[in-house]
Amino acid sequence: MSMYIPASLAGGRYTVGELIGHGGMAEVHVGTDTRLGRTIAIKIMRADLASDAIFLARFRREAHSVAMLNNPNIVSIYDSGEEAIKDDAGRSVNVPYLIMEFVKGQTLRDILKANGALSQRDAEQVMIGVLSALEYSHRMGIIHRDIKPGNIMISDQGVVKVMDFGIARALDDSSATMTQSQGVVGTAQYLSPEQARGENVDMRSDLYSAGCVLYEMLTGRPPFTGDSAVAIAYQHVSEVATPPSAIVPGLPKMWDSICAKAMAKDRQNRYTTATEFRNDVIALMNGGTPAAAAFNPLTDLSNAKTQAMKPAVGPTAQPAAYEPGTGTKTEAFNPVTGTMTGTGTATDAATRGGRRAAAAAKAKKKKQIAAIVAVLAVVAIGLGLWFLLHGGATQTATVPTITEQMSSALAKEKIEEAGFTYVEKQDNNSDKEKGTFTKQSPAGGTQAEKGSTVTVWFSTGPKQVKVPDVKGETQEEAKAELEKLGFKVNGSASVEESSDVDKDMVTRTDPAAGTTQSKGASIVIYISSGMTTVPDGLTGISEDQATAKLQQSGLTATIRSAYSDTMAAGAVMRVDPGSGTKVEQGSSVTLYVSQGKEKVTVPSVDTSGSSTLSSIRQQLESAGFKVSVSGNSSDDALVTGINPGAGQQVDKGSTITVTTKAPSSPSPSPTNSSTSSTSPTDSATGSTGGDSKE
Repeated sequence: MSMYIPASLAGGRYTVGELIGHGGMAEVHVGTDTRLGRTIAIKIMRADLASDAIFLARFRREAHSVAMLNNPNIVSIYDSGEEAIKDDAGRSVNVPYLIMEFVKGQTLRDILKANGALSQRDAEQVMIGVLSALEYSHRMGIIHRDIKPGNIMISDQGVVKVMDFGIARALDDSSATMTQSQGVVGTAQYLSPEQARGENVDMRSDLYSAGCVLYEMLTGRPPFTGDSAVAIAYQHVSEVATPPSAIVPGLPKMWDSICAKAMAKDRQNRYTTATEFRNDVIALMNGGTPAAAAFNPLTDLSNAKTQAMKPAVGPTAQPAAYEPGTGTKTEAFNPVTGTMTGTGTATDAATRGGRRAAAAAKAKKKKQIAAIVAVLAVVAIGLGLWFLLHGGATQTATVPTITEQMSSALAKEKIEEAGFTYVEKQDNNSDKEKGTFTKQSPAGGTQAEKGSTVTVWFSTGPKQVKVPDVKGETQEEAKAELEKLGFKVNGSASVEESSDVDKDMVTRTDPAAGTTQSKGASIVIYISSGMTTVPDGLTGISEDQATAKLQQSGLTATIRSAYSDTMAAGAVMRVDPGSGTKVEQGSSVTLYVSQGKEKVTVPSVDTSGSSTLSSIRQQLESAGFKVSVSGNSSDDALVTGINPGAGQQVDKGSTITVTTKAPSSPSPSPTNSSTSSTSPTDSATGSTGGDSKE
């Protein structure tokens, strides 16, 4: 039924733009939130669904549930409502709509269609985003039920966004696998076997579909293809997909194991949670061994077929219809057993021939049939008497399956609706949060007498347990000890340096030993690398202090002495290898310890007063001393003493103080005296030589 989309919704708050997508249930338009000024996506449901009261109630419930999902890998729902819209007949119908986050990008379906298979790294990144979204939605009690490339958006920034929870169901309503038209919910190429058989679905159904998506990202094609949805559904139930490595040369075979485990026919053999699935993908890409390595898809298929042979509770397959005159049987897919009925053709002539052969055999079998009828009659009489004696036949029913996401009130409602008596007990030995379902008896899915008791246990909360000290133990010993106390040990131990723990032995745990943690808490084990680091702060401290610090780091000290002009005697000048160097435990580190300055002897010099300062200075400076003068400092001053004195031990380069006196004055000669007393010029007369004249 077509409808006329208005230009705005909610009294003009949301403007409706161009159509950007559509499906069997709704149309999606780009729009604008005029109040907040942001671009949005508007999902408007089909008008012909608006008259279905059951659908409307379910839509409102689901819109409320999905709107609570707040995860970066899930397209957010901002608002919901209903709008009066005219259909093509001019009638006014209230059509529900959702206001959603607008993601600019491409769907994974479009990317695969344009480019084919993705690289392993790209497939890993997309898968991690999808599984993160499922991990969160499952924890919130929501099963998507239609995981496929068309419902996975890759934004222009590379962010993975899972969208379209339109046919999702809360886990509390997970038994509703069929739509009102009794069609299987989901898309055939990504349909889990239990969806194809019309059985209850759970979180593992989403993981099966995610496995199909991973398979297509790695190979460029879905795991199963066929001419019809029925043919594809049949393969999901009864065939094992071709291993991806057989399609893509060079692809690691571990991808085969991960895909096979995710797509196990028997859901008991699949990944239990999206977290387990994601951890295997990460482990493979980081060079580790995924848990799926031990999975055998052929054993899983065998178990699944064995289960399919058991009587199923629920609708049974109808025999193939025969059309007279054509000799043709119509094909039908049996959702209970996962098999095809009524395949093949026969002509009318062949049919008549078969009748003649059957008539010829009837006479031979009449006696056998009569004997069987007689035995059955005796059995029937016996059963009738038994029923009379015991008040008639006992009525049985299927025990509902209670899940962790259900509250005690909902569990009680489901069990009593099925005709059983509900009894609730407390589980005092659980690692789950308080009020979480832990177990039930009888198990869900089994047959039990109506009115009988179904006991359900809910956790009183995780016990508090002290983390033991496992330092010095092997990794295996520590893991066993921790798990025995109810802790969960992360897969791979972290490696770190240690000064006192041997290589590969446990150094510590996180949370630390002695702390009290909830039972079921996750513990990380650290093991020694056998290496340690030369500590800082060794220089400038005493030899004893430095030796003690090395011993604390699991190292030994080798001492060497050396003179130092800057370091006091007994202090460490340097270390080899230097501080911060990584070395093996027990290694030797050389400490160079200062002896102080080098001592030298003051040389013997002439201090009798006959040697000049210049000559004595030269002798002392040549011996490495510095010279300080006390007295006359002229080069020809005479040296009368030194301090420290000759023969004394002093630091090399010390200063020697030299005591001096002025040099002696020279004696006057006679010639010079005569000359100096007689002036060549008579100062009185100013004449030169000769007798004076009057």
